[in-house]
Amino acid sequence: MLQSFLPCIVRLCESVMEASTLFRAFKPFNFKLTKSIPIRCSSISSVPRTHAGNEGKLKRAYDGLLLDAGGTLLQLAKPVDETYLTIGKKYGLQCTAADIKQGFKRAFSAPWPEKLRYQGDGKPFWRLVVSEATGCDNANYFEEVYEHYANGDAWHLPEGAHQTMLCLKEYGVKLAVVSNFDSRLRKLLKDLNVLHLFDAVIISSEVGYEKPDEKIFSAALDEICVEAKKAVHVRDDTKADKGGANVVGIDCWWVFFNLNTISITKQ
Repeated sequence: MLQSFLPCIVRLCESVMEASTLFRAFKPFNFKLTKSIPIRCSSISSVPRTHAGNEGKLKRAYDGLLLDAGGTLLQLAKPVDETYLTIGKKYGLQCTAADIKQGFKRAFSAPWPEKLRYQGDGKPFWRLVVSEATGCDNANYFEEVYEHYANGDAWHLPEGAHQTMLCLKEYGVKLAVVSNFDSRLRKLLKDLNVLHLFDAVIISSEVGYEKPDEKIFSAALDEICVEAKKAVHVRDDTKADKGGANVVGIDCWWVFFNLNTISITKQ
């Protein structure tokens, strides 16, 4: 289960614990959740906890939480290959799920000749991805696939994420999305009813920088007015995020989901 993804990021744990104890890195004071959520983290590393200031008052370890979008905050409702094949039936698509998975990986690993993969709506890049993954260059097929992923129904949040972000907002933590994405992202966040929770939404296609360029992280810090040492970035991609975040002094945590556990490692 993808239960309590966001509670898990604020304090790692060795065994099943109550979700309310995991907020302490952000909120040192006592509070209650309406529902206790059991959490298991399978990968443990040292994470800064709350600490005492000069006057002995407890302070948060972090004041800002930066989140990657695709694969971290936004989860696909169905696997890409399943969606491509379902839509492709009416276009006579001739490929297998394995073909789509391999082609998808090839497209993302290949160098892109432009400065940004995602410029504006990102269609040139996504057209290449769909064509490489399926072997189909039908324009109508591409448009239907593209529009499918422009709607919130194609995505979902990890369970417990919305309530957790509401709690963090209440406790004064600044929230930001930092994502290599195209112009569809704001609509997706709105469809999923979380756009209003973010103090900043930093999208590569808007700012002109893609992770791992440190400038995209600096832009996020400027927007939320939080120092790098007081921010943490959570993502699922070890290549695109860690370098840039660490260069500007932001702690970076890697999150990996499977069916039963959430594995998080500070890097």
